[in-house]
Amino acid sequence: MSMLKVIEVLAESDKSWEDAAQFAINKANQTVRNVRSIWIENFEATVDNGKIKKYRINGKISFVLEG
Repeated sequence: MSMLKVIEVLAESDKSWEDAAQFAINKANQTVRNVRSIWIENFEATVDNGKIKKYRINGKISFVLEG
């Protein structure tokens, strides 16, 4: 039986929400092992002159605890 831990993250990108989510996973992989999933809770964007400037996500990343 395995046990998972969940951390909440905020990430942004100037390309897309998918890119913001991938950035969050990449950063999480630098500090934790066994990342298994990300659940995107919220999508947000900043707008300037009618154009999206930043895509933001609020996500929950799960990873398997060792031991």
